[in-house]
Amino acid sequence: MTTLLIQTDNTPLTVNLPAIAPMTPAEFYAFCLANRDLRIERTASGDVIIMPPAFADTGNRNFKIAQQLANWADQDGTGIGFDSSAGFTLPNGATRSPDASWIRLERWQTLTEAQKASFAPICPDFVIELRSSSDTLTSLQDKLQEYIANGAVLGFLIDRKNYTVHLYRPNQKPTVLDNPETVSGDPELPGFILQMAKIW
Repeated sequence: MTTLLIQTDNTPLTVNLPAIAPMTPAEFYAFCLANRDLRIERTASGDVIIMPPAFADTGNRNFKIAQQLANWADQDGTGIGFDSSAGFTLPNGATRSPDASWIRLERWQTLTEAQKASFAPICPDFVIELRSSSDTLTSLQDKLQEYIANGAVLGFLIDRKNYTVHLYRPNQKPTVLDNPETVSGDPELPGFILQMAKIW
């Protein structure tokens, strides 16, 4: 059975389709191509999550985050960055689209051109999720834990509502920063400092 989770306001709407088996990766890719205007993710169990477009203010803050990460990535040169439109197939089978992410170049180069042109079968080394008004904190905490469990070495969960940033690393409890002016990616991303003024 495939479950469609259609997120409206703050509550995901679940639509059960009992006659349909979980989509294969190829079927999910075709489904996404046929619905290009939708923001779509898939859980490890095969449930499909359809989310509304980001509100304008959240989109602007996502842009500021991706801009800062891209500037650092260009200067650093050891990896490549991605914005919120990029989807990745994690080792557990989930397909996720972090608000911003970064992958070490040597890992990215192990993928084929066909893999890069799809939902690349790789978990980013670094992910950022920005909480919007339609996100619950618990759902984003679960998502960050999933990234770490699937190979990410660093994750930022930015909770604008509470002016906190949760830092995730493997084999550690999350660290919570209260209303920081900057957030450092050291040592995993040497020299990356996220300026928070335009993100709050």
